[in-house]
Amino acid sequence: MSDSSSGRAAPVLDVWCELQCSDCRDALDDLRALRARYGDRLELRLRHFPLEKHKHAFAAAQAFEEAAGQGQGWAYAEAVLGRVAELDRGGEPFLVEVARELGLDAEEFDTALIDGRHILIVDADQAEGRAIGVTGTPTYVIGGERLDGGKSQEGLRERVEGIADRLLAEQDG
Repeated sequence: MSDSSSGRAAPVLDVWCELQCSDCRDALDDLRALRARYGDRLELRLRHFPLEKHKHAFAAAQAFEEAAGQGQGWAYAEAVLGRVAELDRGGEPFLVEVARELGLDAEEFDTALIDGRHILIVDADQAEGRAIGVTGTPTYVIGGERLDGGKSQEGLRERVEGIADRLLAEQDG
């Protein structure tokens, strides 16, 4: 019997991230590997934790939400993270340009960044992150455990997989 027909929700991996963060860029390979390994058996959620030292991170978080609304959240996150130095230099026009490159509605991106329609989501994520002790990015939260990837990502994917495997086994048990 598959997970979807059993009506059980997949375990959730929250990835507290910001799109101007080189450590988050370095975590992309781990995130791709986790998505490949678990597919829809593990719900991977990008959560926003823009750091004040990165002046475009808050706008980038809003842009991600617009991309997600247009059905391309992860593709957008990967595209921006892969070009952190360009975001450093280019700011909001770069965020709109990436949207255009991905075939998204760039005009809508521009408007979303001006009217601030996604600010509440970003603010709520940041507040929740602070409340659970997130201090840097990337930070992973799965099964009630917080794993800080900002200091070192060594062995993090294995730890996430261990917890995910345990949670899935408990579901199946």
